[in-house]
Amino acid sequence: MKEKKVVFKRYVQNQPMLLPPSYEELVAENHPVRVVNEVIERIDIGALERSYKGGGTSSYHPRMLLKVLVYAYLRNIYSSRKIEQACTENVHFMWLAGGAKPDHNTINDFRSKRLREHLKKIFNQVVVLLAEQGVLSLRELTLDGTKIEANANRYTFVWGKAIKVSRERIARQLSELWAYVEKVYQDEEQQPNEPAGFKEINPQAVSEAISAINEALKDKEIDPKVKQKLNYARKNWPVKLKEYEEREKQLKGRNSLSKTDPDASFMRMKDDHMRNGQLKPGYNVQASTDKHYILNYTLGQTTADTTLLKDHIEDTIESYGMVPESLTADAGYGSEENYDFLEEKGITAYVKYGYFDKEQRDRKYRENPFITDNLHYNSETDTYTCPTGQTMTYIGERKRKTANGFIQTYRLYQAKNCDACPMRGPCHKASGNRIIQRSENLNRHRKKIKQLLMSEEGIERRKQRWKVEAVFGNIKQNKGFKRFFLRGIEKVNIELGLIALAHNLQRFSQTAAT
Repeated sequence: MKEKKVVFKRYVQNQPMLLPPSYEELVAENHPVRVVNEVIERIDIGALERSYKGGGTSSYHPRMLLKVLVYAYLRNIYSSRKIEQACTENVHFMWLAGGAKPDHNTINDFRSKRLREHLKKIFNQVVVLLAEQGVLSLRELTLDGTKIEANANRYTFVWGKAIKVSRERIARQLSELWAYVEKVYQDEEQQPNEPAGFKEINPQAVSEAISAINEALKDKEIDPKVKQKLNYARKNWPVKLKEYEEREKQLKGRNSLSKTDPDASFMRMKDDHMRNGQLKPGYNVQASTDKHYILNYTLGQTTADTTLLKDHIEDTIESYGMVPESLTADAGYGSEENYDFLEEKGITAYVKYGYFDKEQRDRKYRENPFITDNLHYNSETDTYTCPTGQTMTYIGERKRKTANGFIQTYRLYQAKNCDACPMRGPCHKASGNRIIQRSENLNRHRKKIKQLLMSEEGIERRKQRWKVEAVFGNIKQNKGFKRFFLRGIEKVNIELGLIALAHNLQRFSQTAAT
């Protein structure tokens, strides 16, 4: 049998060309890089251009650098050195850059410094442009949060409570040292005066107090252990207190911070599908979405989503000059403070309260007669009735201030005789007569919210709430952005803006392709 001849395609290296190909010819018509190029070309970056000072050598054009950065984040390239490499090796980057080859220092300086005051406005312009294309709406928001790890050492943490305990320990030991001085002088007629500012625990006051103690014990026979403690206190306490003051300034009311990124707080990260995790330095990212597009993003330094809703909505209103019509969010945002704020702004709130899901799914919870919300309330007499028929009367009010400074007012009602009640066990385990609390304003909001959530529109919105989680899933899993690369809240904000912008343009390119 005759063997068939093998034919290879022509392969010639270093073949001269009469006309060399342009980058334009090498980029496919429907490639995402063209979407990035087209959108960035249409936005106004005049403010960014005016931030450059005249004189000196020429600068790379900011529009080119912006295109390169956004496309890099779209392609899951976050390192400035890898972006530099791509501009010399990848035809899409070479096309965007117009053959320019910015080095990693130029790219990093542009990202971390030049974009600081301008990226949010650029992002907003792109969102408005997409809204004009009809692919998203700014009137209906879905809000959720996720925690992203900071670029910081996981073990260099500072706890606000630990600083407080250390201050108290220094104050206690200082008092003990002065008590020792008084003991030394107890048999003498002339007693030393207590140092001025002795009770103040700051570097200067403590240093002066230690000097006064040393002066009082001069020429006295001192216990070697006390002498050792005094020497340690003189060398270390003022330095430590100065460090504590600096850390307290960095904490700004937070519970913790990282030494390598002081703006990052320690938060519990959900590392796997079992939601097992550990405390890591990170930021709480808040994002409002529509149709899988990110409409706005903000950055929080606290773990609780509840405290971040107001700032996010106000930032959204300021960014777009309009108030959204509605907001959908989970129970993590359900609070009296947030309900008041949304009502004041005229925003319809499809925001669950804490036990809404339990009410719907748990029959035992709904039928439990001892739960406060299941007790009978008589509005005419302003009394509650417990399951045994005992009347619970009004005894006063209690006020509570939230982390944001919002004052909550609760009315307290107390039973008269719980000791002899045969149902005390399942009803009330604490000592004394049972006291319950009621917030009229919060109850009003909950009734309103429940009606909204149980309506056809509300049920549909509850079904659609997963879409914002899909956005976070794309950023973390598909784009591999599980950890920030820059440090400091200002630089982290820039990174967040770039990844949000890249996500939106990637989503738009997919929509355009279909």
